[in-house]
Parts: sequence; C-alpha cells; structure tokens
Amino acid sequence: MKYRIKIEVSLKPGHSDPEGETTADLLKELRYKVEAVNVGKVYRVILEAQSRKEAQAKAVEMCRRLLANPTKDDYAISVEETR
Repeated sequence: MKYRIKIEVSLKPGHSDPEGETTADLLKELRYKVEAVNVGKVYRVILEAQSRKEAQAKAVEMCRRLLANPTKDDYAISVEETR
C-alpha cells in the first residue's frame, strides 16, 4: 500500500530562530501586529509500506536518521493511506 506522510519539523522551545525573528521584524515594518514568527520545515513523502503502523515507524526512523536533529528539533508526523 502507499501512504502519504506529512512530517513537520520545528525548533524546540528555547532555541534561537533567526529566520523567524527576521521575518517577524519585517512583518512588523509592514504594519502587521505579529507577536512572533517560528520557521519550520514540512516534508511530504509518499511511501510504500505493508500497514499504517509500518509507515508511521518508517517516518519516525527518517526523522531520527536524517530529517530532524534531536538536540534542537521537535517533529510531528501524520500518515494517511493514498490510492
């Protein structure tokens, strides 16, 4: 079966986000009343797996091996079957 996986990687609280800070400053200059901006990454993966559970496990493995740095990043995974 094929599964559509969405992986959202973001900085853990307490880590500096210079890109987010710059973006917030620029939005404020454009007169938007933003309090803060956090920048992250979204990965969309189509994956072959035998089950939803296996697809979830493979997504976690991808995060641990490549997509997220456990020292500074959090990640969230959603999995849905695709046709």
